[in-house]
Amino acid sequence: MGKTRLMSSGYPSDVLISTVFQVAKVNVRNDDDLADRLHHRYTVIFMIIFTVVVSTTQYVGNPIHCWCPAYFTGNHEAFANKICWVTNTYYLPETGLPGMPGALKRHIGYYQWVPVMLLIQAFLFYIPCLLWRIFGDRSGINVNNLVEAAETIQNALYPERRDKTIKYMIRHMDHYLDYQREYRGGCCVFIKNLLTKYLCMLCGNRRGNYLVMLYLATKVLYFANVLAQLFLLNGFLGTEYHVYGIGVIVDLVTGNDWSAARCFPRITLCDFQIRQMGTIHPHTVQCVLPINLFNEKIYIFLWFWMVFVATTTCLSLLRWIWVLCFRSIRVRYIRKHLLIMNKLNRDDDRDAKLSKKFTELYLRQDGIFVLKLVAKNSTELVVADIVSALWDNYVNKPMNIRTDLDMDDSASIA
Repeated sequence: MGKTRLMSSGYPSDVLISTVFQVAKVNVRNDDDLADRLHHRYTVIFMIIFTVVVSTTQYVGNPIHCWCPAYFTGNHEAFANKICWVTNTYYLPETGLPGMPGALKRHIGYYQWVPVMLLIQAFLFYIPCLLWRIFGDRSGINVNNLVEAAETIQNALYPERRDKTIKYMIRHMDHYLDYQREYRGGCCVFIKNLLTKYLCMLCGNRRGNYLVMLYLATKVLYFANVLAQLFLLNGFLGTEYHVYGIGVIVDLVTGNDWSAARCFPRITLCDFQIRQMGTIHPHTVQCVLPINLFNEKIYIFLWFWMVFVATTTCLSLLRWIWVLCFRSIRVRYIRKHLLIMNKLNRDDDRDAKLSKKFTELYLRQDGIFVLKLVAKNSTELVVADIVSALWDNYVNKPMNIRTDLDMDDSASIA
């Protein structure tokens, strides 16, 4: 049996690290909650880091090493490494049945595409955030500015700056809440208000729930994306695991070597042909794929990370639906802050009725949503100050304007 030697392939060191890290220059915004940031910020960062690691291994390091016959020259060895890298290798179990190699071959062709797939996955995780910001900015209110203003209130050292920032927020929110109001009357407006209240069939700025519906739709997109990626992960890897992460755990518990299994084999075979003097000479060499050391760890981490993100997103979506879509919860939330700030008499029915009108006719769903988002990015004490200032702004409006507000949305409150 002839002597063999290990030869590694050489590749140009063309790594697109500078392009990948342009994402670091993106302006950080906090117009969402932590569950959303798990998708568009932390998951994207993880995948970009993994892309750089795998790309560096592919284009700077040596992604494949093949044992070649001793009579191969240096050019033959370099050719063998390169042809095996670009034309795929195949995995053949060591316990395979003799005489049946073709039936047991499993071609491994995904490892060259791992960096590309990671970047595509990162972009898919960012798309819902992009849609939220594009359509959210068209609503007429800059939610991110309000969140940043709330953070300024929380960290303000001087009362003057705190009061000035609160006045800015109240003015900004009041203009938006007035802008989104439907000032027309008639039967059609009455029916639209009924449909919005009882069936949630209509949404938009004039209905007072544009931001709410947009945000809930964004969360649904986040959840659908992470679930789809979990299911597509198995198809991309071509594994026999129905659930990749659980399959790995089962292998570990039962003592099987999951790291060297069919998912990410480190030792594969490669068939290629060399034409010499009009004669085709077939060759089969054994190759080592060091890059699969990284791939197997990356994808097992991503699988469990996606499960965590999907669970967090599902719980967050249900919580937002509970807080925003049930009128009694909204009224109770605002009333709690008004009581904290001593703006209401707990036993006064007139105050209770006025606070209900304040919640449902003035703030409406979008106003409550902005306050909840501010609370998630600052504190409930800041929200209490804002609610108190909004209440003062509402009760101090001229009586004819306040009456118009009540008559405008008379169908929205019972």
